[in-house]
Parts: sequence; structure tokens; C-alpha cells
Amino acid sequence: MPYLKIQLNRSLEAEKSQPFLALVSQQTAKELGKPESYVMAELTTNPAMLFAGTDEPAAYVELKSIGLPSVQHKALSQLLCSLLEQELGVPPGRIYIEFTDVKGACWGWNGSTF
Repeated sequence: MPYLKIQLNRSLEAEKSQPFLALVSQQTAKELGKPESYVMAELTTNPAMLFAGTDEPAAYVELKSIGLPSVQHKALSQLLCSLLEQELGVPPGRIYIEFTDVKGACWGWNGSTF
């Protein structure tokens, strides 16, 4: 049910994409206290994207989940910014993150909803 979408305005080698996705999936599940078997993570690289008028490294992140209380947003922001900086070289000041708490009835899976 957690869906993590990362858009990075840089190219990234395939051999680096999968390990990064595995790491961010595992760490997000841990921070949310949810099984990783429900986490979906996506990384889109090299879209045309400017932040603050420049094309320096930047990222836009969406995290959607059932039961995503606002008290977790700060810790999740710190986690995701840290991972993007350490693993992909994106400065935290060039990352926007959108958090969305989705009602279970609005999230379909396996022919039904949560």
C-alpha cells in the first residue's frame, strides 16, 4: 500500500537504480512500520525538470500510504532526503516531497480494496 515515486532530473546507471530502489523500499517500510511486501517503489530518471531556475541535481518525491499520519512526515522527510543525498548526490534543499494519506477504501489491490 505505500507507494513511493521518485523523479530525479539526472540519468542513473541501471546497476545503481535497482540497489537504490531496494534500499529506499526497505527503509521506507521500516520507518512506516509496514511490511515491505506491500511497498511499491518507482524511480524515474532524467525528466525535464528545473528547481529554483536551474537544472542542478533535484528530485520530486511522492509518498502515498494508507494511515500516513502527519506526525511521521518529518522523520520520513529526513530519511528520504538523507538517502537521496548519500546515494544519488541530491542536496536536501533541492528535494520536494509530497505526502498523501489515502483511505483504505480508495486503494485497490488484488481485485478488492483495503
